[in-house]
Formats: sequence, structure tokens, C-alpha cells
Amino acid sequence: MVRKVSAALAAGCTIIVKGPEETPASCAELVRAYVDAGLPAGVVNLVYGVPAEISAYLIPHPVIRKISFTGSTAVGKQLAALAGQHMKLATMELGGHAPAIVFDDVDASRAARALAAQKFRNAGQVCVSPTRFLVHEAVADRFVDDFTQATAALQVGNGLDDGVQMGPLANSRRVDAMEALVADALASGATLRTGGERIGNTGYFFKPTVLTGVPLSARIMNEEPFGPVVPVTTFSDYDALIAEANRLPYGLAAYAYTSSARTAANLSADIESGMISINQGALALPEVPFGGIKESGHGSEGGSEAIEAYLNTKFVAHNTAF
Repeated sequence: MVRKVSAALAAGCTIIVKGPEETPASCAELVRAYVDAGLPAGVVNLVYGVPAEISAYLIPHPVIRKISFTGSTAVGKQLAALAGQHMKLATMELGGHAPAIVFDDVDASRAARALAAQKFRNAGQVCVSPTRFLVHEAVADRFVDDFTQATAALQVGNGLDDGVQMGPLANSRRVDAMEALVADALASGATLRTGGERIGNTGYFFKPTVLTGVPLSARIMNEEPFGPVVPVTTFSDYDALIAEANRLPYGLAAYAYTSSARTAANLSADIESGMISINQGALALPEVPFGGIKESGHGSEGGSEAIEAYLNTKFVAHNTAF
């Protein structure tokens, strides 16, 4: 919500926020912060309810000039189609399936530790989360061993407890989805290195999971997991690597670890994504554009590009000598 509201306010717009029905408190507290800061009444408005009913009412309504949505590609397509019927501007920040590439010219152990921290942030429930790990075969054994060790050592539990490094999934559906993806991968011939099962019967906890030898036919290599499950495959040829990295219809984020400036430059040009982070994990910074291409959406949230989506361009021709 904050990305959308901040850009709209910076451009001088008012906004109606449809808060998520499963996690309503965070949006409510953010609106409270705006009120406490002195924002005039009616500038930021918050509603809750059945998503389809709210969208069907608000998007066609003449008072709405632009929509912005963060969520799944499937829902985003429906909302974008509805906006298109009424010629409304739309920013879509949708799903992803980010490749995380590790070349043989870096410290594989260091890359493993860095990617473990990135992957399991918010239990992997992040649209830009590293998803398909593509590791050069020359360093694959070392990477997998160290990544698996770092994964298995993660402390999972209540995020309010001391020492906890990864919390729960959002709901029971996500736990069921993780179990289904792992089962499908194993049935397809993958090897389970760690995790692979839910934790206890209370809450929505799932063990951080590492899978190796995952074939491209497995669901997890084609569907966004949005959870703490990592499929690792290997590569040896650059062109084949790029073909795999660009194979899916998603194009939100990508990650790579290499010590070669030439390789980094080639990746920047060859990877089909709205964002790529090389030798680091930072992407969602307020001063830079954030957004994807292909079925990961369109438009940017962040930087000056975000404000442009809330402005109209007008050309004025004035002959002062008439």
C-alpha cells in the first residue's frame, strides 16, 4: 500500500485503498499514521470487503482515473481487462519466478549464504523472491552443500520470539501449495536435501526446503511457489542459461553472482526482467523504479517513474503575438 499511496500523494492525487481482507491491520495502522501526521480527511480512504465486488464497483466508477494493483498474475489480468474496458490507466505489479544465477567465478559459499538470506525473507512470500536457482556445474556441489546447511539452520517460529529467523506462511492454502509442489518435484525425480514438510499442527509453518535435480517439467519450475521452497539446477553453457532464465512468461526480477564485469554487462542486456540485481539482493528501494515486464505486469512503483503514472501529459500551444 505504501508504494501506491506515496506516489499518488506526491502527484497531488486522492486515493481509495482496498485493503487485504486477510491482513487488514497493517493498512489500517498506516492510514492511522497518515491521519496522525495531519493528512486532510478524504485524501486517503480505506475500504474492505469482497474483492470482486469492490473492483467491479470502483474500477468503472467515473471518479476513478487510475488503478494500481499488487497481487497474482491471474487476478491482475482480470483487473487490467476491466480497466481497459473503461480506458483507465493501470499499474500492475504481479507475480514472478526470479532466476538466481551463480557463476563459477565467485565464492560459492558466500553466494549461498547471501541467497539463503534473500530467499527466506518473509518465508519466500515476496514477489521478487529468488525462485529458480541456476548454478554453474563447477561450483554446484559446494553451493548446494553450503546453501542446504544455511537453510537447515534457520530458526522457524513466531516472529515475535527472540532468535526466530523465518515466520509462518500467510494461510493454510500456502502450506497445502508447498506440500503439493514438493510432492510433485519428488515424483518427477528431484532429490530432497532438507525440509519438505509442514511444522506441527498449529499455525502455518513450513520447513525451509531445498530440492536438487529438479526437471523442467516439475510444477515448481513453472509456477511461482511464493513460499520457502528452492529448486536448484545446474548449467554449463551461457546461451542455455539465458534460454532457461527467459523461458517462463514472467519477467519481474532476476539475481546473479559473478566477478566478471563482462558477464554482468551481458546479463543486464540478455535477461528479460524489469529488474536484475548482481552480487547483492537490494531491489525495492524508494528512489529507483520497481516493476516487471511480460506477465509480471507493467508500470513502475518507485523513483520518479512511479509519479508519472499519476500524471497526465498536456501540450499547450500559445501564440502570444496574435
